[in-house]
Amino acid sequence: MANNTNKTKVITGANTRLSYFHGWEPVSINGGAEKYSVSVLIPKDDKETIDAVNAAIDAAIEEGIAKFGGKKPNKATIKLPLRDGDVERDDEAYKGHYFINANSVTAPQIVDKRVKPIIDRSEVYSGCYGRVSLSFYAFNSNGNKGVACGLGNIQKIKDGEPLGGKTSAADDFTTLVDDDFLA
Repeated sequence: MANNTNKTKVITGANTRLSYFHGWEPVSINGGAEKYSVSVLIPKDDKETIDAVNAAIDAAIEEGIAKFGGKKPNKATIKLPLRDGDVERDDEAYKGHYFINANSVTAPQIVDKRVKPIIDRSEVYSGCYGRVSLSFYAFNSNGNKGVACGLGNIQKIKDGEPLGGKTSAADDFTTLVDDDFLA
């Protein structure tokens, strides 16, 4: 593991799953600025990643004290990026996971296990597994205070069951051989 001097940056573990993946094209969410984004699903048993995320959030709060009016806020009173999938989402894929919504105005680099750029866009999708570099930072705008998460780069590790209801034609249709169908 490289010595990472940036205390607010985390590289997630290999069992991280991508959801709501918008890494190829930026999208506008709720009429906001177009951003690249992904919901990062971290298994609750990936203690190493969860601990690293919590440490990075604490570091972002420390670095952002000026944004919080010069004093350290109570974590219970600000928005935090690490959320509980069992509590906040009624979605099978989120069960047993924490999740973080990460976004960026610049495109992430998306690479394979050998750190070679992935060209075929169908290779990376909601449901596949990968490591994601995340950067945490404090914000205070329009009365909203908290820590947000910036999307860095993505390394695809392995395929997974696609999320988001995209099915293939083979899944949608059965072969019709019964002539009565036309009768």
